[in-house]
This record gives sequence, structure tokens and C-alpha cells, in this order.
Amino acid sequence: MSTASSAKPRRYLALWLPFLPADRIGRRIAPSPSRDEAPVVFTEPVKGALRLAAVNRRAQALGLAPGLTLADARARIPALRALDMDREADAALLARIADLCDRYTPLTALDGADGLVLDITGCAHLFGGEAGLREDLLRRLQRAGIEARASIAGTPDAARALARFGGPGIVPRDDDSDTVRPLPVAALTGEPETQRALLRAGLRTVGDVADRPRVALAARFGTDLVARLARTLGEEDIRITPRRPLPACMVERRFAEPLALIEDALAALAGLATQAAGLLERRGEGGRRFEATFFHVDGKLTRLAVATGSPLRDPGTLMRLFRERLEALGDRIDPGFGFDLVRLSVVAVEPFAVVQPDLDGRAFEEEEVSALIDRLGARFGADAILRFAAIDSHIPERAARAVPAIAAPAAETRPDGPGWCRAATGAPPRPIHLFDPPHPVETLAEVPDGPPVRFRWRRVEHRVAFAEGPERIAPEWWRQSDDSLTRDYYRVEDETGRRFWLFREGLYGRDTGPPRWFLHGLFP
Repeated sequence: MSTASSAKPRRYLALWLPFLPADRIGRRIAPSPSRDEAPVVFTEPVKGALRLAAVNRRAQALGLAPGLTLADARARIPALRALDMDREADAALLARIADLCDRYTPLTALDGADGLVLDITGCAHLFGGEAGLREDLLRRLQRAGIEARASIAGTPDAARALARFGGPGIVPRDDDSDTVRPLPVAALTGEPETQRALLRAGLRTVGDVADRPRVALAARFGTDLVARLARTLGEEDIRITPRRPLPACMVERRFAEPLALIEDALAALAGLATQAAGLLERRGEGGRRFEATFFHVDGKLTRLAVATGSPLRDPGTLMRLFRERLEALGDRIDPGFGFDLVRLSVVAVEPFAVVQPDLDGRAFEEEEVSALIDRLGARFGADAILRFAAIDSHIPERAARAVPAIAAPAAETRPDGPGWCRAATGAPPRPIHLFDPPHPVETLAEVPDGPPVRFRWRRVEHRVAFAEGPERIAPEWWRQSDDSLTRDYYRVEDETGRRFWLFREGLYGRDTGPPRWFLHGLFP
């Protein structure tokens, strides 16, 4: 499966779930279709009163609609069953349905709280055409007890309007305008005030609005209505924003008979890894993030994601990372009724450069370290393996931060962070190990602004044999919350040969209170 060329006409499938809360709750109350035998409404507080937020089919047939107060609804139908509206549960169900739609196209976008839009350009032939794709999707949703409507058109807005307002299932290419003209004006806007204004003006259908001059419509109803009109008529296509980023490379394999064993699915994944390696090799690229998706027959899916510290396209190494990730999950993946689709997506790629080994073998060492980081990241998670990255700050404790070791190294903005030596950069040497926060110490100096001759740390007195400094570090005055003082750092060595990094915070006669001494780090 590959991404369609931008030269092809776009095709979109809009999916609308008119009874989303009823679909969610109905499967728990009673199996379909008996869930519609009793009227059920879903309420939520609006300005201090409980109002209907959604109704099932039976309640709708009895004349109830969203916006009505619960008291009025009970006055009409005493046997009404009222449930609390749970929008988080509805959003979770919609997300699961969107995951199911990933088997048809990688470009799936949420459309409000009760709909989806799929960019199926170049994908329909995998299902026997647009009619086959639409029927397969509706059939899977029906088996799950979910009622839905779907329409296919040339723009997202045209497909959305047809799905929500009773248009045909599939619109022929370049026929969006004639098909949407009979739809009501509600297909153009969801604002009740604009709909009432259009009806008062005698404009009842999309065709009535389309026959009016666009300049006059923009002056009276705003430019947003004109833009929606152009998109609904198929004159403009603004595309969709998918809920998941489009992978740089994607390969998949479908099965006529479901795979009942996870090992068979992993074997299919190994074949896809080899196929993806060939694609990446022709492009001169390697993958940095990979995602394996196992689609279950019952609509569920399982995702496994791994990341690498350097570009990778070796199938064997990739499969070892996936197996490490699978073992880290603890519980084995339950195939259930089996897998009917396995997909491998290369989410992020980078140029793949063949590195010539040095005579000292350091290139092999770097590869081994990178492979170790990849394995540990696959088992424990990328955030559990960290490395230090230099930050553009002269404050020692702010000069570096821990980032995931698997992340691509950024360009170093300054070479004088902790651990750099004077011979390499000319910067004063600093210890690798720093205390956070610095440890307060008691000191005795010959002169107030001089280095200490002895200090006490952790109840042990150290006599200074050699001292070097000071290295003055001023606070970052541009930070509003930075109330630190000027520091004078000294590198000292005691009589036993141990080396310390001390600093005096504050200046005599210039800062409030006497200066204080701290131990910030230890030299190896």
C-alpha cells in the first residue's frame, strides 16, 4: 500500500454516527436491536437545568430531540430512561472506531464528536472499489453493534454534508455540486442563528444559497459561509488533518484466512521488514521509528512501536527490537479470533550513510553502543535511557540536561559544558559529577576574597594544599525568577590528593549578608 500521487483527484469518505451514545450504552443494556425498544436519553447540565444532549432512535421517534429539558421530556414520556452524558467515553469509542478505519487508509481525521473523515484516494482498489470499501466498513461497524452512515465525495465538506443529511452513498467524480444542491441549508453551517437567518431570507437548500451572488452572501452572512459553500459544492478542497502523522514508508499484508498465532503474525512482520528495507535502500534512507500494527478480525488492533538511535534498515535487527518490545509488555498479545492484516510503518526516516570503520575500531564500538541503547529502549521505554545534552547556559547546573538517549543529537551550541577539559577547548576544567543542590560547607580563608585554607564537609575537615581560581560566574540577569548571586569558583586539592570544586556565593561589601561557601562537585 502506498500513498497516492497528488495529481490524482482526491476522494473522501465521511462517516457519521447519529446515535453514538446509544451505541456505546446500548451494548451494555441489551444486545442490538432490542436496545431501541425503550426510549433512552442522555442528559447534561446546561445553565443550571438538565437538558437532553442525545437521544436513541426510539426516543427520537417519539418526538424527543437534543436541547429539550429533562422535565419536559418526562412530562411527555413518563417511562423515559435518562442517563448521564459521558463525553469522554464517547470520545474513547470514536477513537477506537478511528483505529478500525486505519485498515482502509492512514489518513483519518476526527469530524466533531460524532464523525470521521477518511482520505481514501488511491486506497479503494484494495477493497474492490469505493463501493466495496464503504460496504466493508459499514458491515464491520454493524457487527460491532454501531449504527453509522457513510458517503463518498470529492471534498471533505461535500462528503460530510451528504452523510449527515441523507445524500447518496457514493457521488460520481466531479458531480459534487449537483448532488449537494437539494440538501438543506443546515448542511452549510452548524450555527442556529445563521440557519434561521437563511430560512428567513427564503434560502432553504444549498442550491438556493449557491444561486445567490457570493459578494452579497459574504456581506450579510460572513465570509465563513461563502467558504463552506465553495467547499461543499466541490469547488475547493482544503484536505484533512489526520489524527496520526502520515508514515514515510508503509507496507502491509492481508490474509484471506485469519492468523491464529502471534508467531505467524511475527513471521509475516519479518517479511514486511525485508520489504521495507528494500524500499528504504532504494531511497538511501534508514528508519528511526517503526510501528507494527496487528489488525484483529473483531475490529481491535494492537500497536508495537520501537525507536532507534541511528538510521536502521536491517530486518534482523528490527525484528529483535520488536521481540524485545513484545517481551517487555509481559502479557502476550491475544490474537482472539485472529489477525487479518499486519502492517509495518516507518514513521521517521533519515539519510543512511555507510560509515567506513576506523583503524582503531571506534566505529564498531559506536554501533554496539547504539544497538545496546536500542535494545534497552525497546524493553524499558525510550524515556528510561537518558544521555546528557549541552545547553547554552554558563550556569553549571543549567549547562546540561538529560534527554532520551535514542533521540537524535542536536547541534552543540557551546563546547564548555561539564566534562570538557582545558586542553580540548581552552575552557576551565569542570567536574563531571555535580551536586544538586550544592552542599554547604564551613571554610576558613586567609583573606576575605581569597581561596579557603581549610573547609569542613560532612563533618570532616580538609586542609587545602593547592588552590586555583577564582572563576567568576555572574547570574543570568535576564531571567525574571533568577535571584542568585555572583559566584567565585575555586578548584582545590587537599593534603590527601582529593580534588574539589568550591564556590563562594556573594561578594563582600556588595551583597546583603556575608557570602556563603558551597561544594558543587568532585573531580575524579
